[in-house]
Amino acid sequence: MDFKHIPVMLNEVLDGLNIKEDGIYVDCTVGGGGHSFEIAKRLKGGHLYAFDRDEDAIEKSTQTLKEFADKVTLIKSNYKQAPEKLKELGIEKIDGFLIDLGVSSYQIDTGERGFSFVHDGPLDMRMDRQEATTTAKEIVNEFSYEDLVRIFQTYGEEEFAKNIAKHIVKEREQNPIETTFQLREIIENSIPKKVVFSRGGASKKVFQAIRIYVNDELDGLDKLVEQLVDMLAPKGRGCILTFHSLEDRIVKNVFKFASTGCICPPRTPICICGHKASITLTNRKPIIATEEEQKTNSRSTCAKLRIAEKL
Repeated sequence: MDFKHIPVMLNEVLDGLNIKEDGIYVDCTVGGGGHSFEIAKRLKGGHLYAFDRDEDAIEKSTQTLKEFADKVTLIKSNYKQAPEKLKELGIEKIDGFLIDLGVSSYQIDTGERGFSFVHDGPLDMRMDRQEATTTAKEIVNEFSYEDLVRIFQTYGEEEFAKNIAKHIVKEREQNPIETTFQLREIIENSIPKKVVFSRGGASKKVFQAIRIYVNDELDGLDKLVEQLVDMLAPKGRGCILTFHSLEDRIVKNVFKFASTGCICPPRTPICICGHKASITLTNRKPIIATEEEQKTNSRSTCAKLRIAEKL
């Protein structure tokens, strides 16, 4: 298994976490272990808990992090279950957490995983192939026209959702749609040619939408961030890397609410809500990758890093 992944904004994440040698840290999406490796290197007496729902990621990161086996605990689990799993281990407070919401290079570049419109393979897109049952193939071949439109519009913000869904339904009446290249061809034949050539990946939005739906990526993300923020010790840091507007909006709203004091209506003479800020934002705007990184790692071009510190 060749699990390659270049960690996005590595230096910015490490700076953002402000790692203490004896701290307790959580990597909710360990992937190939790139970020976790550098976090573990900086720990002396501290401990890192790293999660991933992808069995391949756990296998790879076990090798990547083997020299830190005494201070790293790897857990195969959906990152949304991280707070629950940590508390089962007796961890009530943490000094920092990282959530990298990007799809790993390995998942994208391995055709058989079915994530990519660049590499042909079966329509799958499941991050957890042991637990997840719904595949991209099932969605494309069995979901109604109306459901396809909703998924493409909601999770991909695809402006040609209706025409793409119409062509998918028409095609599957003749033959099942089984591969990523089959789906890509249908999408490209459903939108204006000038858009195909201008997007730099005409299928990107639809593939993103299906992947998000298959893996239920957005549901519960806000609750996860809220729970992890609650677990932060004073001066603890939370770093979240997002890669599209839908997930970034969720993170932004949770951080904004948690960093706001009184939330009473403006004309209320005195505060009656009792709400107090629990975090402060280290940057008013999200951090983006440097021009140099964007040139060498194309997957960093759409990344945004938001960092919060517990009061």
